Amino acid sequence: MEAYRRWVWKNREFVHSLETFVNGLTWLLPERFSDSEIAPEAVTSILGIVAGINQHIIEKSAAQIQFGVQDHGFPLSLCLSAVKELETLVEVVAQHFYGDDKKWNSIALTEAIKAMIRLIMMRESGYKMLLNGGVTLNIGDALDVSQPSVRNPPMQSVTGRPGTHYGPGHFYDFRYGGPHSLEGRAMVALSRFGENAKMNYQPTWLSRSQSRDFEQSDAQQEKPTLASVFSEKGLVGAAFVFGEVLYIMRPIIYVLFIRKYGLRSWIPWFSSLSMDILAMSLLSFTSNLSRKGKNSLLLSAVEKDELKRRKLLWAFYILRDPFFSKYTRHHLENSEKILNPIPFVGFFTAKLVELIIGAQTRYTYTSAS
Repeated sequence: MEAYRRWVWKNREFVHSLETFVNGLTWLLPERFSDSEIAPEAVTSILGIVAGINQHIIEKSAAQIQFGVQDHGFPLSLCLSAVKELETLVEVVAQHFYGDDKKWNSIALTEAIKAMIRLIMMRESGYKMLLNGGVTLNIGDALDVSQPSVRNPPMQSVTGRPGTHYGPGHFYDFRYGGPHSLEGRAMVALSRFGENAKMNYQPTWLSRSQSRDFEQSDAQQEKPTLASVFSEKGLVGAAFVFGEVLYIMRPIIYVLFIRKYGLRSWIPWFSSLSMDILAMSLLSFTSNLSRKGKNSLLLSAVEKDELKRRKLLWAFYILRDPFFSKYTRHHLENSEKILNPIPFVGFFTAKLVELIIGAQTRYTYTSAS
C-alpha cells in the first residue's frame, strides 16, 4: 500500500488524466437507462471509489509535505466519497429488486449515513463549513488557488473537486465532484453545474513560510466545541451552525417526504427548497456581518466560494419532479422539435434531451447531495 501511495503521489498528473479518460469511456457502456443498469453502475461506482482513494492519498500526502500534518484518524472524507459513489448503484439495485416505491427506503438509509458522517466531520473540524459536501478538507485560506503565483501547484486534485468533485474549470459530477457518475457525468454539463458548479479554486499550497505560520497557529488553537462557538460567537455562531446543519439534513428530509407523499407531490419539492433557502440565508447573514466587521466569525475565501457553489446547485430543482414533469420536460421537447431540422445541431440536441430525461429518472443524479 505504501508503494502504491508513493506511486500515486509521484504520478498524480498522470493519475488524473487516466481517470478522466477511463471515466469518459463509461459513457459508452450499454444499458444505461434500461432495467439492467446494475452492471454499468457497478463499474462506474468502482472507478469512482478508486478515484476517491487516489484523491485522498494525494491530499493527505500534500498536507504531510507542506504542513507537516499527520492525520492518523479515521478517513471520514474518504468514507463519505465511497458512499457517494455507491449511492446510485444502491438506488438501481433497490429499484430492480424492490420496485419504485420501496426503493426510497434504501435511498433514505444512504442519505442518513451521509448526513451522520457530515455531522461528525463538522464536529471534528471545530464546526467549520463543509466544502463540497465534506469531500474537501477545510483548512481555510491555506488552500487558495486563485493567486497567480500558484498557477502550477505541486499538487492538483485528481478530480478537481471540490469538490467536485476536475478542477473546477470544468463541470463536475454532482455526486462526488467530478464526472464520475452517469448523469453526474451526464450532467457534467448540468451539474455539480458543477456538483458542480464547482469551487472556484483548485487545491494549491502556499509557501513554506506560510505553511509554518499556519502549522504554528493551528497548534496553538484548541478545536472549538459547540458550547464555545455559541458562547464566543453568540447569535452569529448559532445562525452559522444551524444553517450548516440544515444544509446537511436537507437531503434526508427531502427523501423522507418523497417516501411519504410521493415524487409527484409538491410538498417534498417546496420543503427541500425552503430548507436550502433558509440555510443559505443564515450562512449569508454571517458572511454579510463578517464583511461589515460586526463579528469575529470570518468566512475564508474557500468558504465564500462554497456558498456560491451551493447556490448554483439550486439549478437542479428544475430537474426534480414535479417541476420537471410539469414544466422543464415540456420546454426541452419543444426545443428539440425546433432545432431538429438543423443538421448536427438537431442530432446533438436530441441526444442531450434524451440524456437529461434519462438522468432525471434517477434521484441520485439530480439530488446534488
